[in-house]
Amino acid sequence: MKIRTALISVYNKSGLEEFAKFLQSNNVNIISTGGTGKALKKAGVEYTEVSDLTGFPEVFDGRVKTLQPKIHGGILARRSNESDIREMEQNGIEPIDLVVVNLYPFEEVIKREGISLSDVIENIDIGGPAMIRAAAKNFNDVMIVISPDQYGEVMEHMQENDGGSTEQFRFDLAKAAFTRTAAYDRVISNYLDGIKEPVEKFERKSMEKFPAILELSGNKARDLRYGENPHQEASLYLETGYEGPSVASAEPIQGKKLSFNNILDFESAWRMAWEFTGPAAVIIKHNNPCGVATGTDLLEAYKTARSTDPVSAFGSVIGFNTELDGETAEEINTAFIEGVIAPSFTDEALASFAKKKNVRLLQLGAPKYSETDYDVKKIIGGILLQGIDNKLMVDEGLKVVTERKPTEEELTALEFGWIIAKYVKSNAIVYAKPGRTIGIGAGQMSRVDSARIGIQKAADAGLEIKGSIIASDAYFPFRDSIDAAAGAGVTAVIQPGGSIRDQEVIDAANEHKIAMVYTGMRHFRH
Repeated sequence: MKIRTALISVYNKSGLEEFAKFLQSNNVNIISTGGTGKALKKAGVEYTEVSDLTGFPEVFDGRVKTLQPKIHGGILARRSNESDIREMEQNGIEPIDLVVVNLYPFEEVIKREGISLSDVIENIDIGGPAMIRAAAKNFNDVMIVISPDQYGEVMEHMQENDGGSTEQFRFDLAKAAFTRTAAYDRVISNYLDGIKEPVEKFERKSMEKFPAILELSGNKARDLRYGENPHQEASLYLETGYEGPSVASAEPIQGKKLSFNNILDFESAWRMAWEFTGPAAVIIKHNNPCGVATGTDLLEAYKTARSTDPVSAFGSVIGFNTELDGETAEEINTAFIEGVIAPSFTDEALASFAKKKNVRLLQLGAPKYSETDYDVKKIIGGILLQGIDNKLMVDEGLKVVTERKPTEEELTALEFGWIIAKYVKSNAIVYAKPGRTIGIGAGQMSRVDSARIGIQKAADAGLEIKGSIIASDAYFPFRDSIDAAAGAGVTAVIQPGGSIRDQEVIDAANEHKIAMVYTGMRHFRH
């Protein structure tokens, strides 16, 4: 199918000049609207104004430009249908073979602070989605281009097809177009659903957090080798419209393909490493930290973290929050690991890892959280939606509940251990000293079992628990965990509080002369 006439109406004018000149060089007649037309005129590209074609001007400050039979008739008419062709001739409608449209930036506008409802409404595109859907519906005869990212591919395709396009190519573009309009409408629907009443000025914090109708959208990035297990198929999707740092969109520098489990481990290692301000190393195994430490440099932090549980560190994923140097890379390479994530790598580090080509390397900066971030879990026949757990404790901070207050050293260890506990599968018990983990008990059905496992882990690694603290992701339902910890030499405890037996637990701490603080915030992780 030869491209003879193109309609171009774009908000994002990136690459427009090159693309329009390419069309012109291929003898394609161009129709355009006001803003786009001005850009074309400035670039020296000839075009016909939509208003000249339709005989009707743009009205209502541009709200109505292309909603007109000569536009939509030219797009929707079926070239193989004799009745459609006859009606086109009777009504003076010329066929449009290529539609190039991208939409008002609704997704960007709603991110602005202090945005008014009227500004939000004016950035809901009407004509654009209508033209996109019309062209996509008639893909048998019309090619639809929705993004500057597609210009290069379209130009190459037209060159290979003598200025035309194949049905398969148009069909693929149509599918992308419907995906885009569906996502666009979804964002509008979800956003407006969150506004309680149509007042001109509204506070973002007062918006409804959870929409009445939940619609999730993502673009398929790649098929994965398999899911959690070889008999489970799996794919990775990129969240539509998300532009922040993400493990999902980070391109590996080297290594084998990322697996389903790798991605989850990288996510935990990445988010956890950035909880610390100084150089930090996080070692993740089966989505649990098996060793975490800070240090004067990454090498010290990594060695300390690995010493917590060197056996479990085998085949792990490691996260760092500062540039990874060559010396640390050499140390990492002395053991088998699955991958490393860091904000950057020195040339020496890359050269070192190049010796082990299967090690996956991801480069990613600090995570950025917002009020609209969600944690989503799918169950059969339902979806669970919650806000991301990106806080540590209630605004009031730590509350001492025992007779003895923690020392400064204990307080440092308590705050460190509390960060770790947030990332350990519940029931979680973390033994720590300032800047390092000593033993971690994760994922047990009873909290006392987690406490005992943490003690055993420390003993297996030859680490001294005496003088350490424990952090518990949730309250202690009984005093048994405190008794077990005291027997191992623990001197301080951090926990949320909130059990009906809190006083019994506090009494046990006082008996053992253990300092205990409450955070007022629980961190279950299932």
